[in-house]
Amino acid sequence: VQLQASGGGLVQAGGSLRLSCAASGRTFSSYALGWFRQAPGKEREFVATISWGGGTTYYADSVKGRFTISRDNAKNTVFLQMNSLKPGDTAVYYCAASTMVPMGPRSISDYDYWGQGTQVTVSS
Repeated sequence: VQLQASGGGLVQAGGSLRLSCAASGRTFSSYALGWFRQAPGKEREFVATISWGGGTTYYADSVKGRFTISRDNAKNTVFLQMNSLKPGDTAVYYCAASTMVPMGPRSISDYDYWGQGTQVTVSS
């Protein structure tokens, strides 16, 4: 599975961004997808995940109610809509695929494919 993330950028606090991650190389609807982020000097952390069929989603408490993960299996793409952004959301955002846990895992170790990351910077 190859993953290509895009959509990052610079936005003011309170603004919105939509990240996209295009996948190729394996039947897209057969695996779960997730978004993680890593801020400077911090460990990579879970943000959101969606099951193979899109019916189950999980969010980190820090983004619940502000971020929405979705997937379009016809276009082999997963999205992360980010609203009400805060400076604390500043990080490199990574999309990842889990062929091992199709219902949408939250642990980094359950993901076996990773994209290259896209920078999100939120100014105050």
